[in-house]
Amino acid sequence: MRVVVAGATGRIGSRTVARLRDHGVEVVLVSRGGGVDVTTGEGLTRALRGADVVVDVTDAPSRGQLASLEFFGTATGNLLEAAASAGVEHHVVLSVVGAERLRAGYFRAKALQEEQVRRSPIPHSVVRATPFFESVEYMSRPATYGDVVHVAPVLTRPVSADDVAAAIAHVAVGVPLFGTLEVAGPEEHRLDDLTAKLLAARGDMREVVADTHAPFFGAEVGERTLLPAPDAHLGHETFAQWLARR
Repeated sequence: MRVVVAGATGRIGSRTVARLRDHGVEVVLVSRGGGVDVTTGEGLTRALRGADVVVDVTDAPSRGQLASLEFFGTATGNLLEAAASAGVEHHVVLSVVGAERLRAGYFRAKALQEEQVRRSPIPHSVVRATPFFESVEYMSRPATYGDVVHVAPVLTRPVSADDVAAAIAHVAVGVPLFGTLEVAGPEEHRLDDLTAKLLAARGDMREVVADTHAPFFGAEVGERTLLPAPDAHLGHETFAQWLARR
């Protein structure tokens, strides 16, 4: 089996490549550093030649709605076109839990990306993940006002990048789902509490304030919007374990 991974050098991509190799499949890395650009299509035909599966874990350069819409619309279209020409039999794409419920910001872009994949004639699988532990730290930056961080007091089951990569690799070597698999962490947390614990562990003295109107990746979220379905695949790594190895 020949699996092409788009976004292979990113946080999820590099881990997915390692997990796929553990499955014993041939992996082709697609990245700008390797001379392949999903936004222009440069090098895609060559990279996908002989591919059985394409795994798309690319990400937009910004979480803003316009930048995300432009990136995913273009990159996904180019990947699907090249995959169809190459005779690819399975297209796997990484998305986010809540994409079907939140039609604003980054979530809107991911929802439209999912629709592109579903409309394609290529058999597909959509893997939706809850927020990564790493993204909790990332989102605290733009939410800072002086020494105060505003975070929505919403429930979520944050997950480690390693657990997400393992799930993607497992889906990629299996039969197409023609649907969605949700991946989440083993524990439920409130986002503002989790942010406060993370900042404290970093020695960051900023105060975390619960703000129901604080956006998450450009969207205002409800208390349970970021929670996965009851049948979600649960990862193994807890927040405490992830923090301990940082």
